[in-house]
Amino acid sequence: MLVAVVGPTGTGKSALSLDLAERLRAVGREVEIVNADAMQLYRGMDIGTAKLSAGERRGVPHHLLDVLDPRDEASVARYQVEARAVISELLDRDVVAILVGGSGLYVSSVLYDFRFPGTDPAIRDRLEAALEAEGPGMLHRRLREVDPVAADAIGAANGRRLVRALEVVELTGEPFGAGLGAEERPWRPSVTVGLRLDRSALVERLDARVAGMWRDGLVAEVAGLLPSGLGVTAGRAIGYAQAAAQLGGELTEAEAIEQAALLTRKYARRQVSWFGRFPDTVWLDADDPARVEVALAATAAGPG
Repeated sequence: MLVAVVGPTGTGKSALSLDLAERLRAVGREVEIVNADAMQLYRGMDIGTAKLSAGERRGVPHHLLDVLDPRDEASVARYQVEARAVISELLDRDVVAILVGGSGLYVSSVLYDFRFPGTDPAIRDRLEAALEAEGPGMLHRRLREVDPVAADAIGAANGRRLVRALEVVELTGEPFGAGLGAEERPWRPSVTVGLRLDRSALVERLDARVAGMWRDGLVAEVAGLLPSGLGVTAGRAIGYAQAAAQLGGELTEAEAIEQAALLTRKYARRQVSWFGRFPDTVWLDADDPARVEVALAATAAGPG
């Protein structure tokens, strides 16, 4: 059985996945967890990604954590292949695979029939030069003209994904957002459990989480990563970019925390929109004391 636990950051997806795993193991099922958070793929990026330590995983095997160096570039196409291989091996052994994470495209690439076009170095170089010269805002406006669905999903700040979306549009002549409708074509039967929270409560929780990252030593973590270098993806991760700017004297600590909190709130809004499209999702209030029981009942019922 394949189960996905999704929802915006800060809603307790990791805790629910572990609670669900423990309940399933108590009735004799083997359970393993597969990470679907793009930033948790990186070694050494722990505090800012809320990555569970080995001791916090309650003895449940976890896959696709700490598999990339921070200098590497994450690729959703490569992730799709690796995650599906892991899940297929688990299902072949009759192990329940719980896919957990808030990176919408990464989750969708596993659950649904996402297919990734190739690349064209000439087009990519031209778009990256435009990104460097004009900034992501200009590319976002260009994408909105040809594919507003993808523009809304990606946002105006993610230059790397804007370049990729425009490249796909030019290569295929089709909207990049066409792949965003793949939810109608599942890869395998699965059960999706979503966590949600009232907006004001979520904002309060996210702001506290960001402040806690600084309190727990995010700046020191980033200081330890910088000598070896951060790639484009890791270097733009929320919290890490702001901590690096603080270390470089570009932001004060208060400014860094404020900027990271603002970006986290924006990211959570995009996650809510993304996961809201998933069909047959069993939605649970993140603070509902019965959420584990409801999630357990959904897994027992099987795919809708």
